[in-house]
Amino acid sequence: MTNGHAFQPQNPLIVQGDHTVLVEVDNPRYAEARDALARFAELVKSPEHVHTYRLTPLSIWNACAVGENAESIVAALCGLSKYTVPSHVRASVRDFAGRYGALQLRREAPQLVLRARDLPLAEELAHQPTLTSLLRERRAPIEFVVAPPDRGRLKQALIKLGFPTEDLAGYQPGESLDLALRSVTSTGRAFAPRDYQREAADLFHAGGAERGGSGVVVLPCGAGKTIVGTVCMALLRSSTLILTTGITAARQWKAELLDKTNLSEDLIGEYSGDSKEVRPVTISTYQILTHRKNKSSDFTHFALFDQRNWGLIIYDEVHLLPAPVFQVTASLQARRRLGLTATLVREDGLEDEVFALIGPKKYDVPWKEMEKQGWIAQAACTEIRLPMSEARRMAYAVAEPRHKFRIASENPAKLRLVRQLLVWHAADPVLIIGMYVEQIEGFARELGLPLLMGSTSQRQRDEVYARFRRNELKAMVVSKIANFSVDLPEAAVAIQVSGMFGSRQEEAQRLGRILRPKAGENQAHFYSIVSRDTVEQDYALNRQLFLCEQGYEYRIWTLDRPEELLPEEAAPAAAR
Repeated sequence: MTNGHAFQPQNPLIVQGDHTVLVEVDNPRYAEARDALARFAELVKSPEHVHTYRLTPLSIWNACAVGENAESIVAALCGLSKYTVPSHVRASVRDFAGRYGALQLRREAPQLVLRARDLPLAEELAHQPTLTSLLRERRAPIEFVVAPPDRGRLKQALIKLGFPTEDLAGYQPGESLDLALRSVTSTGRAFAPRDYQREAADLFHAGGAERGGSGVVVLPCGAGKTIVGTVCMALLRSSTLILTTGITAARQWKAELLDKTNLSEDLIGEYSGDSKEVRPVTISTYQILTHRKNKSSDFTHFALFDQRNWGLIIYDEVHLLPAPVFQVTASLQARRRLGLTATLVREDGLEDEVFALIGPKKYDVPWKEMEKQGWIAQAACTEIRLPMSEARRMAYAVAEPRHKFRIASENPAKLRLVRQLLVWHAADPVLIIGMYVEQIEGFARELGLPLLMGSTSQRQRDEVYARFRRNELKAMVVSKIANFSVDLPEAAVAIQVSGMFGSRQEEAQRLGRILRPKAGENQAHFYSIVSRDTVEQDYALNRQLFLCEQGYEYRIWTLDRPEELLPEEAAPAAAR
């Protein structure tokens, strides 16, 4: 007996007093526990046998935004735990969940009113120094007047204090736009949004009510987030500003809109380094918006946000939204805002800014669930650990800590394994992805493959992508430019030879490049080659966190000598 409750050894969870949750991977109920925790907890680490999650206010608030409540979360924890869930943890979950909706912001023209759930909360707000300039006057015991321009800054300040705000102040309708979805695409194919794409758009729109119109849709790469955005545009039928990660992504958006809606080309503008078209639908990039002459200058192109009466702003790959765009987004709270992403993980820790300024998570589907339904490819993930030569090990041993990762990442022995993998996957389109310029230049030269990186012209990128899509090119080497919004549905294999330290976000993006549905067995392969017993191997464990949370398992192959090749049993079935 534990705290008066029966010990349940068959259960996989141990909920600890510091709000962490331990999960036994080998337990028969592991998958059930993983899927439950993914709704309301954050994965912290995932070694072989015991994974660690953490309950945080933001993870609970995002869960509440998609229909969870305190009692459903507590019930899941209690039903899966070996021991009694500590009473203060249960109380914390109820407290976190109770804060969602405890503050509401409404419009009472010409001003906004912030209403607290009760008097003690209102008193707490009234005595917060960071809110002094944002709460103009206290017009009732639990109500404060807020100036409309302060709407975003207030929500930012409140979430930093641990109080998410339910924003019901409504939106400007924006310029009207005659936009409708086609039933047959411009290329002659039947078209209808998939059920989950329509559901995601409907949850965002909420029938046009104040509770809709701002939020984030989380779907795997390859699941058609662009279609979700397009359906939202068709529901709103108003002018739209679309912000993307680069020109390639911007032009993919334009091609999709022309293919699947009644919009004509003269209604869609590209606002980039090459062109400054502002039209009823305008597609721009984060790069051009954050351009300025120097660090003390104003951002040259922020005026784009005011050049039309936008009814909707779409933030593609919202997890990459640059900090300066957060600043201007704080002043755009009267515009409807849709964030699209494969992962809410941000490397800068600003997930709460996304919640406050773009909106809460409105739709999320586990990747493995999408895989089961055949909407994305099945992915086999393999980590290959190989040693370094003795000379390189010596250089690594005496190097300063900040240089060790690069020495391990650029291990020349990786080339031999890449050659072997290319032979195994000779029939498959392959992406070889790396971070260091000298390394990927060497791979491209030795393998006789085209190389795409930041300095590659857009015209050359488009030419290589086109050859790859036409199956004229079976493999190419790419830098981190391929992490973001590049539509290469044919890619079936990704070989990662170096990455951005322990970036969970990057691991998710790179796997996403190969998840478009495939003909036949619908199978993709993701390989990560790391130097054994080095910091690169340590960082690899952190990179895998997000994918483990989604249900992916990494097969690990460890080699003993730098010149050793993978054993035959490591080969995919098709190559044996």
